[in-house]
Amino acid sequence: MGFESATMTRAQLEAALAQACRKPHKDIHKGKVLIAPEAYETPGKETNLCISPYAFLDLTGSIRIGAWCMFGARCRVYTHDHFHAGRKPLLLVQEQHGVVFQDKEIGHDVWLHDGAMVLYQVARVPDGVVLGAGAVLTKTPGPYEIWAGVPARKVGERSEDGETDIARILARKAFRL
Repeated sequence: MGFESATMTRAQLEAALAQACRKPHKDIHKGKVLIAPEAYETPGKETNLCISPYAFLDLTGSIRIGAWCMFGARCRVYTHDHFHAGRKPLLLVQEQHGVVFQDKEIGHDVWLHDGAMVLYQVARVPDGVVLGAGAVLTKTPGPYEIWAGVPARKVGERSEDGETDIARILARKAFRL
């Protein structure tokens, strides 16, 4: 059973990134998106990535994206944060001190579902992580973990016997109206 490619051509990826990349604090730092070379090395595919043009990639700091990643619509990756200390107006504190930022690394085979958020304090999303729809990631997960919720917490792991799981799910009788 064959399916249309879930990955993007180079032109599609470039167009999606042009729409998804934002520089909300370009006066402070001008980050870049850095795509891992392995994302362009899959035989028969121009890229092995799928990034929704409706994702939001904050380029106050730079973001490195590994191969085989999927970024859903409205997912957000933040590289900056504001100071929240004290009782002074927050905009005044920002005018005096700016914002804090750091670069971020998204490992290989990471899936950020629709509406998921990776906040500033998470500097690295390890290989194989799945972040559920609408989840807000505030801590660094372990490799191949599944996180969901607000704030996100570990709800499972991606097991080695994935083919067995896929066969079991495909064999289930689906509900049809």
